[in-house]
Amino acid sequence: MYDFLNKINQKPKVFEFYTAESLWADEYRSEQMLQYHLHESLDISSRNHQFIESSSAWIIQNFSLAEGKKVCDFGCGPGLYTLKFAQAGADVTGVDFSRNSIEYARQQAGEHGLNIRYFQQNYLTFTSDDQFDLITMIMCDFCALSPEQRKALLSIFNSSLKPGGKVLLDVYTLAAFDAKDECAVCERNQLNHFWAKEDYFAFLNTFKYEEDKVILDKYTICNQNGDVDQVYNWLQYYSAECLTREFTNAGFTVSAMYSDVSGTPFQDGRNEMAIVAEKPNHG
Repeated sequence: MYDFLNKINQKPKVFEFYTAESLWADEYRSEQMLQYHLHESLDISSRNHQFIESSSAWIIQNFSLAEGKKVCDFGCGPGLYTLKFAQAGADVTGVDFSRNSIEYARQQAGEHGLNIRYFQQNYLTFTSDDQFDLITMIMCDFCALSPEQRKALLSIFNSSLKPGGKVLLDVYTLAAFDAKDECAVCERNQLNHFWAKEDYFAFLNTFKYEEDKVILDKYTICNQNGDVDQVYNWLQYYSAECLTREFTNAGFTVSAMYSDVSGTPFQDGRNEMAIVAEKPNHG
C-alpha cells in the first residue's frame, strides 16, 4: 500500500505523459464532458452561455464573418461557436476529439438548417483542402499541449490559412499560475461520478513546475474492481512576451492582444489573455 500511495504522489517530468484520449475518446467521460459543455452558467468545458453570446458577436464583427468567409474552430466541442459563425453567413468547419460532442454539433446544425462541416479527430492530425480566413481555438485548449505539440499545431494553422488569414485563441497567464498552489487530495466519486458510473476513489495531485510555468493536475482513479487509471491534465501558462515569441517563431505576425476572446482590452494581472496572429500575405 505504501508503494502504491508513493507512486500516486510522484511528480513526473514536465509533459512526460499525454492522456487526452482518456478524457475525450472514452464514451462515458465524453458524455460527462458534453453535459459540462452545455451547462449555461459553468466555465468548465465551454464558456458560460452569456460569454459565448458576447464573444461570438465580437468575433463575428471584428473578423467580418459573413458570406464568403471561411472559418475553422479547433476544439469546437458541441458547436456552440460554430453555430453562431454559420448563422452569420460564414462557411464553417469544426474539429473535435469527442464523438458525443461532434454528434450533438451535427444535430444542432441540421435542426438550424446549417451546412457546417464537422470532423471527429485529434486536431493535431487535421488536414484540409480548404484555406481559411480565420482559425479559432477557444477555452485555452492551446495550453493543454506540450511545446512540441504546440509547434506542430502552429504549423497546421499556417498551412490551413489563406495568406493574410488570422488565428484567434486564448491562454492562461502567469497571474493565474501564481494563484495556483500544489495540493494532494482524495475524494470518493469525485466530481459527482465524472470518471465512472461505478464507485471509485480519485486522488488528485496538483504539481507546479516553476521554471516551465506549467501546472499538472494528475488524477489517479481507483475503482472497486482494483483497476487503476491515471489522467494527466497539463496546462502551460504564459506571459504576453512568451506567447508572442511562439507565434513569431512559427512565422506569424502578432496583430493584437486582448484580455479575452470578447475583445476586452489587454490588461496585466488578468487570468487569461487572447492573441490575434496573422499569416503573412506574401502576395
